[in-house]
This record gives sequence, structure tokens and C-alpha cells, in this order.
Amino acid sequence: MAETEGDAAVLGEAEIAAHLADVPNWRRAGDSITAAYRIRYHGGVALIVHVADVERLISHHADIDLRWDHVRFTVTTHDAGHRLTLADFDLARRIDKIAAAHEAEPLAE
Repeated sequence: MAETEGDAAVLGEAEIAAHLADVPNWRRAGDSITAAYRIRYHGGVALIVHVADVERLISHHADIDLRWDHVRFTVTTHDAGHRLTLADFDLARRIDKIAAAHEAEPLAE
């Protein structure tokens, strides 16, 4: 059962597990979810800009780590005490679609 903190409903363990099954490229890392994509540096910059445009529109943002051969996104809801909400899984699905459009390959970790 979800609890509410701030304006966001925090997901329970069963809900998190169910939503993770819908985003197979993503892994849980404590109270965050994370995914990495293989893409060269300049392609990664373009990917990040595309993601940032969407994040601005939906008012939800990932932490982003750009390296020369991959990009890692980590998502949690800061306004919910750095815990997982539906907004995190929505953003994960959006990032997956954007990464595919940029021909970035998911990295298994």
C-alpha cells in the first residue's frame, strides 16, 4: 500500500517490484532505480539534452552520470523524501524510449 509524503504517493515493496517488472532495463538501488546505456560521449550529450527537455515538461528529474562510453540515469522522488513513486517509473519508461531513439544500448549491470 502506498503512503503519502508531500504531494507524491510513496510506493510499497510489492508495488515497486511490480513496476520494476515493467522496466526490465532498470535496477533498484536502495530508494532509487537506475539504468545505464552504452552510447559514445557526444551521442550521450544529445541523449541527455533530449531527456532533460522531457524532464522539464513533466517536472521530474533524474540524476545523470555521463562517461565517454555510457550514460547512467538514477531516479527517485526528491519531494517524497528520496523514495520511489509512480513518477519515477513513468520517467524510466520515457528514458527507455528516448534512449532507443538515440540507438543507445541498455547495459546489463
